[in-house]
Amino acid sequence: MEISLWDLIIIGVYLVVMVLVGVYSVRRIKNTGDYYVAGRSFGPLVLMATVCATIIGGSGLMGRAGVAYSDGFKAILTAIPYLLGMFIFSGFAGKISDMGMKYNLTSIPDLFDMRFSKAAKLILSVLIAFAMIGTVASQVTATATIIKMLGGAIGISYELGALIACIVFMVYTATSGLFGVVYTDVLQFYMLLIFVYILIPVAALFYIGGFGNFVQNLDPALATPYVDGSILGDIVTYLVFTMAGAEMWQRAFAAKDRRSAKKGMFLGTAVYGVTIILVYFMGVAGRQILGDNVLSQFGSTDAVVPALAIKILPVGLTGLALAGVLSVIMSTADSYLLVSVQTCVHDIGKTLSPKMKEKTEILLSRVFSIVLPLAALFIALYIQNAYNILMFAWSFYAAAAGIPAFAALFWKKATNAGVIAAMVSGFVVCVAWKLAGEPFGLGAAVPGTIACGLALFAVSLATCRKHPSVFLKAEKQS
Repeated sequence: MEISLWDLIIIGVYLVVMVLVGVYSVRRIKNTGDYYVAGRSFGPLVLMATVCATIIGGSGLMGRAGVAYSDGFKAILTAIPYLLGMFIFSGFAGKISDMGMKYNLTSIPDLFDMRFSKAAKLILSVLIAFAMIGTVASQVTATATIIKMLGGAIGISYELGALIACIVFMVYTATSGLFGVVYTDVLQFYMLLIFVYILIPVAALFYIGGFGNFVQNLDPALATPYVDGSILGDIVTYLVFTMAGAEMWQRAFAAKDRRSAKKGMFLGTAVYGVTIILVYFMGVAGRQILGDNVLSQFGSTDAVVPALAIKILPVGLTGLALAGVLSVIMSTADSYLLVSVQTCVHDIGKTLSPKMKEKTEILLSRVFSIVLPLAALFIALYIQNAYNILMFAWSFYAAAAGIPAFAALFWKKATNAGVIAAMVSGFVVCVAWKLAGEPFGLGAAVPGTIACGLALFAVSLATCRKHPSVFLKAEKQS
């Protein structure tokens, strides 16, 4: 399976353009508010594009298409809970935006600091940093898989591909902050819609001989819904993760007003809903067109979408499609990398050193934009599957932070002791369940989330009278 020189040139030009957009955007960074939340300037259409581009990342496209290729309907069953969770999140994104403007908040840890304590803020920040780096690693893995496919003939290995991916992510995130991240997301959004979610499925249908032939040749095992303990764990992970997805909270804080936050989130989520079926189709169509040797040939089922593009598209369109696939990955990687940088420098560093100057904070943010991808690189080299890395990182975070984040917004009786107990319980139970080999085949996020919710409820009710939250104190004073 070979790719032409023209296609490689197209992909190279695209990567250079992405880096130049990041470098250009550096001129707009005047303070940390510009770097982290882009001066709270984004309207609904920009938010729609960046939300959708962030959701549909390397793990969401290549990883889930790989799941469809090997396990069929599991790709849809694990996507729908995330879709539902994002629609729910859209409903209270306006409240997040309002609180951000009212209290000058730029992250979930900022909210935890205001409502609970610095200790709660630091614990949540560590959890976010872990989850975000794991998510960046899943994008590194997906990118490395593509680069290895493109450069295999000249000896580019998976490891070298992962290093190249990290360097690209570093440059335009380090220079431009959220301005560059979001405006590259807008460009990438249109790239992925046209050259991935429209071009590849349409070409695949023509290659197969129409929808009738596709249905006739469809393996029933790939179209039969089923739920086991592992899928249930993934479902709970996705659903709970959306409540505390730090990258989406950041987008809500960056909205110019309440309406923009809600509308942008809703529209981006709606577009994502359409892509779920298209990703499933590409994975299953890949099984019919490429056969069952993708794993043995490329080392990972993540390769099914780029392999499909190379197989069915003519010269020129192949390059555009693969550039579109790369745009999907990069739009997610930069978002999660920026959140991890903000968490390490602003939420952890500035909490421990409150007198840190703003120029120092921006400088450190750019330094961490270079250092943190290296941590993601190590994870990507260890677990060479985008979907597995994503679920590994998200399960711990969802179990420990999902319910506390929701409570911080809406449950006035949630207390500092309750939230800390919840985060610690969720994390410990999730880790213990993983180490025990996930008994009964049940994903670790399920018992972790249950432990988190029970601890939050019990400890908060036991302590809310003696140690009321900020919201309860404000009510009593009024």
